[in-house]
Amino acid sequence: MIDQIKKTMLTGLGLALMTKDKVEELGRDLAEQAKLGEGEGREFVDNLMKQSENARGEFEARVNALVKKAVEGLNMVHKDDLAKLQARVDELEAELKKHEGTPSHAG
Repeated sequence: MIDQIKKTMLTGLGLALMTKDKVEELGRDLAEQAKLGEGEGREFVDNLMKQSENARGEFEARVNALVKKAVEGLNMVHKDDLAKLQARVDELEAELKKHEGTPSHAG
């Protein structure tokens, strides 16, 4: 049972990493080996292409989630947060320059 799950996962990963041309070629070869008719062969290849696209999408989503989790674990500042802070600093500097030439009322 575990071996079957591993094989299925590896097949899904393999489909995710294959190019469109390679998936089509694999589908045609398998359809030919199974002696499928032209319509059945085309349907098989189309189905294989859909599975490949789904596997690629799932693989990409999982990799993105893992990378995001790893980056968050590094406790790094996100680019957008840094840009917001820089904009706020620029705003405060401009405000400070406005008030530098005026006499203060403290005193």
